[in-house]
Amino acid sequence: MSEETRPSRKTFQGVVVSDKMDKTRVIRIERQYKHPKYSKVIRVSDRYYAHDEGNTSKLGDLVEIMSTRPLSKLKRWRVTRVITAFTV
Repeated sequence: MSEETRPSRKTFQGVVVSDKMDKTRVIRIERQYKHPKYSKVIRVSDRYYAHDEGNTSKLGDLVEIMSTRPLSKLKRWRVTRVITAFTV
């Protein structure tokens, strides 16, 4: 299957919340939506396990992740790029 015929993959941007594992990062993705009945804005966050081959991202970095084939029990995503590196 070539690049042109492959369906587009999902991509998200999120913050690295854990870098303790080798080649694996835990990414928190936050989204907001308005409650349909009460019109209150609700913030929801999800955590995704992503593969980072070169261990390039660190704790606090803003990264982009892309869906991929299952790599392990929990990993279904991979880090494509570091958007903003966290500095103290």
